[in-house]
Amino acid sequence: MPSTDTLSAQLDRLAAVEPGSFPVISLYLNLQPDQRGRDNFELFLRKDFADILRTYQAGGREHASLQRDAEKIRKYVAGVDKAANGLAVFACSGADLFETIPLAIPIPGHRLYVSDQPHLYPLARLVDAYPRYAVLLADTHSARIFVIAANTVQQAEQIEGTKTRRHKMGGWSQARYQRHLENYHLHHAKDVIDTLGRIVTQEGIASIVIAGDAVIVPLLKDQLPKELAAKIVDVVKLDIRAPIDAILDLSGAAMRAKDADTDRERVDALIEAYRGGGLATAGAEPVGVALDMGQVEELVIASVPDVLKVSNAPVRDQAAERSAPERIADALIAKASQTGARVRFIEDPTLLAPVGGVGAFLRFKS
Repeated sequence: MPSTDTLSAQLDRLAAVEPGSFPVISLYLNLQPDQRGRDNFELFLRKDFADILRTYQAGGREHASLQRDAEKIRKYVAGVDKAANGLAVFACSGADLFETIPLAIPIPGHRLYVSDQPHLYPLARLVDAYPRYAVLLADTHSARIFVIAANTVQQAEQIEGTKTRRHKMGGWSQARYQRHLENYHLHHAKDVIDTLGRIVTQEGIASIVIAGDAVIVPLLKDQLPKELAAKIVDVVKLDIRAPIDAILDLSGAAMRAKDADTDRERVDALIEAYRGGGLATAGAEPVGVALDMGQVEELVIASVPDVLKVSNAPVRDQAAERSAPERIADALIAKASQTGARVRFIEDPTLLAPVGGVGAFLRFKS
């Protein structure tokens, strides 16, 4: 599966694709087996490609380009990594474009778009929904530290301490043994936090989920320096031997809960700054202008493009074409990528409804 850096680089390359005369395919597939354990995307590909090809003149340049793309995509999908839960493909043989992105992230359903540019909004939303973070899973004798991004483990490190056993001989008193045990646990906690701090610094981690037993968690918290403590998203209960799937599920749920909590705060700050004439703007057209001028620090956009208010919007010219809000959302995402602006999706679209579904924090005023 691609790393976060690879995904960002692919998104940047796709955002730079200019509209051309050849149709561009944007394909999103859910590769998870159905209830019977079977893949169900082959029928979708066969039917939808046939439907799209019928809308282009047989023998024409566009039809030939699409036909080559359809054949190439079917061949690629037949050999895709079985571990992938989702797949995004962007193709245009007439423009020498073929970008494939297998993902550990599950994609909700199959979607095929044909337009003059890549449809990037769904991909950007997936990347935002599964950010890079660290998980610390510990007990009093060992620890496991994971760097997770795009719903997959990208780095793992294990710390093994020396298990402390009760001496039956040698005259140790209960109090002396207890002090020895507490001292060992304290040193173990310090070692774990030192290792966590190193990884967080090296990997540029902004969020941490801690999981551990009732003994080690208070010790870990006591050893956390302020800069690490500020990154803690949640503390959860999980056995040190938990499988990777359980770690991904529980930590991912903690990250999504935190994201939902901070979405409202971020939107409130945006609207307050906009109303007060501060470093913010709102609405699709003003945000687009600000992006063109390189003013945008952070693009804040609804997770559902249909809530974007678009004036004088053209209707779809065919079934697989993007809607007007989808076109606007794609344009904003592409401009944000091209100008180095961060993108934040707001999962509850009603929060941004008062400002037309999109806003932006600005670097400077024009």
